[in-house]
Amino acid sequence: MKAFTLLFFISLPLFAGMNHGGMIMDDSGMIMNHNPDVLPKDCPKISKDVDITIHAGHQYTKGFAGKMFTYDKRDWQVPGCARVNVTFINEDDIRHQFMIHGLPGYMYPKGMFTIEIYGKGQKTASFIVPSRDYTYYIHCEVSQHTEKGMKAQLKVGEGSGDLDSILGLTAALTPDIYPINNTQITWVSLLISFVVGVVFILYLGNILRIKLS
Repeated sequence: MKAFTLLFFISLPLFAGMNHGGMIMDDSGMIMNHNPDVLPKDCPKISKDVDITIHAGHQYTKGFAGKMFTYDKRDWQVPGCARVNVTFINEDDIRHQFMIHGLPGYMYPKGMFTIEIYGKGQKTASFIVPSRDYTYYIHCEVSQHTEKGMKAQLKVGEGSGDLDSILGLTAALTPDIYPINNTQITWVSLLISFVVGVVFILYLGNILRIKLS
């Protein structure tokens, strides 16, 4: 038993950073479906290497009411058959993802490519897009992060149109509504303020009239 326990702890470092069924994992995060060299069926060769650096963090939601997290950029365009080399930098202390959907399932299980970082840090990985004009959906799948602003798009070629609800780019599919709960006390307070304001203005007008006369 002691020998087994010793062997287990000795072997732990060997598992760090291993590729588990398409996932490269370590104690800082995970990369899923990294693909720097396998071409889609419709691509005779890589057309271009495109390097993209993406920052994720709370600070990039400044100016967007009700949003909590987002990427520093949310719209990219690359040619068909491009190899996209993504450097994903998480500037928050919590988990964030760069996850793209809709890639060919015969190359990318479930059509996804993902970089996930558990806290502050960065990782780089690659994927190769097909040749067709298409707009790919990017987001963070951590609960509520998409709704709180972490959504983007990647256009290949001319793309297939813009996606909705991308901060600073397109209108929200379901706009955020911030209702005001106006109770009777609220309305009475507003009425009193209005009356006081009118009386004060009349009072000042009367004083000015007396002084001028």
